[in-house]
Amino acid sequence: MLNRLLAGLLALLALSAGLAASPSLAGPVRTGHLTAELAAASQGVTPGGEVRVVLRQVIDKGWHTYWRNSGDSGAPTELTWTLPPGWSAGEIVWAPPARKPIGPLMNYGYSGEVLLPVTVRASASARPGDTVTLRAKAAFLVCADVCIPEDADLSLDLKVVAEDPAPDPVWAPRVEAALAAAPRPGQVEAILISGPSGLSIAATGAVLAGGKARDAYFFPYEAGVLDHAAPQTLDRGPEGLTLALKPAPGAAVPSSLAGVLAVDGKVYEIEARPGKALPGAAGLGPPPSTGPSAGPSGGLIGAIAFAFLGGLILNLMPCVFPVLAMKAASLASHGQDRAAARLQGLAFLAGVMATFLALAALLLVVRAGGAAVGWGFQLQSPPVVAALALLMLAVGLNMSGLFEIGGSLQGIGAGAANRNGALGAFLTGALAVVVAAPCTAPFMAPALGWAMTQPAALSLAVFAGLGLGFAAPFTLAALAPGVLSRLPRPGPWMETFRKVLAFPMYGAAAWLAWVIAVQAGPDLLARLLAAGVALAFACWLWGLAQKRAAVGRSARVLGASALVVAGLAVAGAVWPQPASAGSKAPETTGASTNGLAYEAYTPERLATLRAEGRPVFVNYTAAWCVTCQVNERVAFSSRTAAEAFESSGTVYLKADWTRRDEVIATDLARFGRAGVPLYVVYPAGGGEPKILPQLLTPDLVVRAVREAAKG
Repeated sequence: MLNRLLAGLLALLALSAGLAASPSLAGPVRTGHLTAELAAASQGVTPGGEVRVVLRQVIDKGWHTYWRNSGDSGAPTELTWTLPPGWSAGEIVWAPPARKPIGPLMNYGYSGEVLLPVTVRASASARPGDTVTLRAKAAFLVCADVCIPEDADLSLDLKVVAEDPAPDPVWAPRVEAALAAAPRPGQVEAILISGPSGLSIAATGAVLAGGKARDAYFFPYEAGVLDHAAPQTLDRGPEGLTLALKPAPGAAVPSSLAGVLAVDGKVYEIEARPGKALPGAAGLGPPPSTGPSAGPSGGLIGAIAFAFLGGLILNLMPCVFPVLAMKAASLASHGQDRAAARLQGLAFLAGVMATFLALAALLLVVRAGGAAVGWGFQLQSPPVVAALALLMLAVGLNMSGLFEIGGSLQGIGAGAANRNGALGAFLTGALAVVVAAPCTAPFMAPALGWAMTQPAALSLAVFAGLGLGFAAPFTLAALAPGVLSRLPRPGPWMETFRKVLAFPMYGAAAWLAWVIAVQAGPDLLARLLAAGVALAFACWLWGLAQKRAAVGRSARVLGASALVVAGLAVAGAVWPQPASAGSKAPETTGASTNGLAYEAYTPERLATLRAEGRPVFVNYTAAWCVTCQVNERVAFSSRTAAEAFESSGTVYLKADWTRRDEVIATDLARFGRAGVPLYVVYPAGGGEPKILPQLLTPDLVVRAVREAAKG
């Protein structure tokens, strides 16, 4: 019995000795929604020496505290020290912050565990062997859906030693890691540029060279200078990057801008002062994908290969069906004339290549001017859509026989290889490209997304690969004797065939009229319908003039009248509307498509839902995108899809790119895309988003939604 009592006393003495040797007797303090404590990186401090002390926060899940600049709301963590005479504490070394979007606001802070080091200097008169107590009052603002101020009285017992103390085996490596992760100055040179469009920071340095930055964000030290919630647009250069920033409403242009520049997970402390733009800080365009949809491997060769495959598949997309009808009629008309067929094939190839490269050049010029546009950008303009609708109508009326361009199909034979035939094939190729713009085929999206981040010469090479793939089936068929020999001989049947093929053109015109209604409302639709009637009347006049060609004067009068009426019809449809005359397209917030409820996409709404830990499905779409509309009817209209969204709690956001929207264009570029459709699924509880294929099925959507709900 006595032996057990002595053993217990010895164990108690040993425990007491261990506590005395510990760097902190007070230990962690629970404040309500976090646990805080002080710890030292070494097991003592010499007289007049320094010791690294760290404030450790372990924050409850779903809650956060704030950085030195809390952003649009909140308050930073504060430490108020009570130290022995002659002792002093430095400033907090702030850990890199994270963005904390709350509704329309953007805050900066921390979740989980965070270590904030502070340097404490001992008094030169401190006596070795003494144990001193460092005390600090910590004030936190801890927030989730609500914000609660919480305090902690913290203390740390520290031994004064005569020689350099040994590092604490637990805390020394953790404090060193926290210091290494903190932003440091001197690695990046930064210039502040002020202009009519706002502020920009141009940054260069060895750590930024190569133009490989995928994501960048600037955290300002001072509040009230920048609009924290505004997107920061990144432009990469061979030696650095440029970030476009939006000043806070009413804020004066700052004389300098200091803060933390975060680039691909690494942080640098910068102070940008006014100056000229730094060479090499911009010029390569938006960053490549930051998500799982990185561009094709193999650089330029891989991008061209992907573009060629995408061009081949583009022939099978629904938006190209009307022009496929025109190509089929053209090839069939020359089935027995190999020379004419070859000329048609080469002319079609030339038309496709010229139009693809012209569209690509225009796209690059518009982007270089600062506009956020992508593939299919021309269809975001109602006048362009109206002109295309009238063109489709005119082509359909021509194929129906209301008027002729050149001779009839029955008269086409050996003489079909004339210049008019070649010109017609060239124009057919050009029209095919324009109509194909609403579609994004598999393989095509990553290739074009990669091309948009490259210099102009490389971008044009990728678009050339896309054009070659698109033109290849028709051109090769026209050049292949084996294919031509199997085509039926021209005859009266071709006139009926041509008239049947007019109906896909009428369908395309009707679809474009619907796009106009979505883009600009019923007023412009009414103008387009009236223009369509006038254009049909002009085509009838032209056909009548062709039939009365022998009459001479009568034909000339009819032909001139037809041209005047057609010109007035087109002008009436494409002439810009006054701002007050147009009707706004219907809002989509809270609407539903085929029974599946959705909300209008905004970055702020997405950020809020992700902060809540909810699964989110974002559909980047457009009314003029036929592939998008097919997916709407096929993949999203099923009852199983609606039930999967409802049962999983997945929020369906629709990002409508029917009209030009720079926010959506920036999002597409961030995912390595140059056009729609794009389907991004964000899992519950955070994590990397998943990108779905361009062609969807109901099962694929249901499976993606259920997996997202699991996190």
